[in-house]
Amino acid sequence: MTVEIRTLRPEEDRRPFRSGDEELDVFFHRYAGQNQFRHHIGVTYVAVEEGRILGFATVSPGSLDAEVLKPRKRMPPYPLPILRLARLAVDEGARGRGLGRAIVRFAIELAEKMMEELGCVGLVVDATKGAIEFYDRLGFIVMEVVEGVSPLRPAPVPLFLPLGSVPTRPGATPKPGGK
Repeated sequence: MTVEIRTLRPEEDRRPFRSGDEELDVFFHRYAGQNQFRHHIGVTYVAVEEGRILGFATVSPGSLDAEVLKPRKRMPPYPLPILRLARLAVDEGARGRGLGRAIVRFAIELAEKMMEELGCVGLVVDATKGAIEFYDRLGFIVMEVVEGVSPLRPAPVPLFLPLGSVPTRPGATPKPGGK
């Protein structure tokens, strides 16, 4: 059988999926769809075989300060775009088939596409202690967390543009508050 990795569809029944991790299962059953289809804060990709979901990963864009990465080459002193692998799980009945590795490879390919089309310096995952070895084998490196704002640059002023306020024709003025 061939496993297809694709975006989660709204009509898919996620209830049969069981990873053995209650938090991941609750997220997948209750929140993955909301986050993707209603809130637009992440996209969940599923590994499917014969209509059965065998695994999933949820990703979202993000940024990191260059100083956190301790780059080998000089990087600009402002937030760098990354792809965050927010959740990853494989169904208990599908373990040992290399699906976790295949799903991470898929996420890496998404990050590479993002790099070419939008800008992206890497893939970030907040791994549980039990998963660190898995990610280490895939080439991930532990980042040292640096807290606070760099004294070398002023603190940014966050600004937000609701997508509903984006002008649809050249020269149009955005509508305040997306109305």
